Formats: sequence, C-alpha cells, structure tokens
Amino acid sequence: MKYTIGLFAGSLRKQSYSKKIARTLVEMAPEGFEFKIISLEDLPVYNQDFDDFNQVPESYQNFRQSVNALDGVLFITPEYNRSIPGVLKNALDIGSRPYGQSVWNGKPGAVFSNAPGNLSAFGANHHLRQCLVFLNVPVMQQPEVYIAHVKQLFDDEGKLINESTRTFLQKAVHAYIDWFLRNKPV
Repeated sequence: MKYTIGLFAGSLRKQSYSKKIARTLVEMAPEGFEFKIISLEDLPVYNQDFDDFNQVPESYQNFRQSVNALDGVLFITPEYNRSIPGVLKNALDIGSRPYGQSVWNGKPGAVFSNAPGNLSAFGANHHLRQCLVFLNVPVMQQPEVYIAHVKQLFDDEGKLINESTRTFLQKAVHAYIDWFLRNKPV
C-alpha cells in the first residue's frame, strides 16, 4: 500500500521559503509514501454562503477532494504577525466546512515552521497546532521543527544547500513517518 501525505506551504510568494522546503521534502518521501504539494493559490476567502446556497466554487470542491484523498498532512508555515498566514487559515476553514464534513478529521499531521530570523516562526507553529486540535488532526509533538535563518539555506535555484538542515529535515520526516504509522486511521 502507498500512503499519500499532503504538503501545505503557507505562503503564496513565488520565492516562498515554505514552498522551497516543501519541494525539498517531496524528495525525502520514503518507499511506500508519496509527498504531494497541495496548492492554496486559487482559493477564494471562505464564505459560508457558498455552502449554504449551493454555490461552492470549483476550487473549493477540488481542494476538498484533494485533501479528502490524503492519508496524512504536513504543514510548512512562515509567520505573519506572530500567527499563521491568512492563506493557510483560509485553507483550514475551507476544508473544515460544511460543518461535520471536515476533510482534515483524523489525518496524522506535523507542523514545520520557518523564518528569516531567530524565532523560527514559533508563534505560527503553535497557533497552527491550536487550530489542528479543533480539527481533530493528531499532530506530531517531537521533534519540533523550527527552521531559523531560512533565507541562508537555499541557492538561487531554490535547492537546499545547508547539509545540517537537510539532515535535520530528513530526521523530522522519519519521525513523522513513524508518527503517521502509529496514528493513521484504520
């Protein structure tokens, strides 16, 4: 059996470090797993009227179907104003509705945060974890993944050039796989 893990980069910027990390993680998927980047780029801001009046945008339908088909979820987030970016919160909201039909429910998850400074998006990491508790996403506790000084870690082509970070990420991926296998839905 092959498991599919969705990677959600919480930034829309073309040169997003979260996207660069996600692309790096895709290459680290072990045998029996596929890491798939799920785009957040075409999702209008959530409005419950779309669901209430049967006017759900096609992008919502496609996103919900994509997430529903996943076995697990891994979020890679920067920090905006000591919290998660709006685009990531919007994706969580879209996937959690209509109420009682959340596509996130029970999918083992992990949070990897990053920042150009020292704090490594600590605030975003923990705000995202708070949202995931409500969505019933069991989140890997250890290792905690905070990546500081992220803009120094990639070359001009977006490739990770820092070997200690690569080693750390690979260990975090292995830990997530172990976490996933212990917590995957039956």
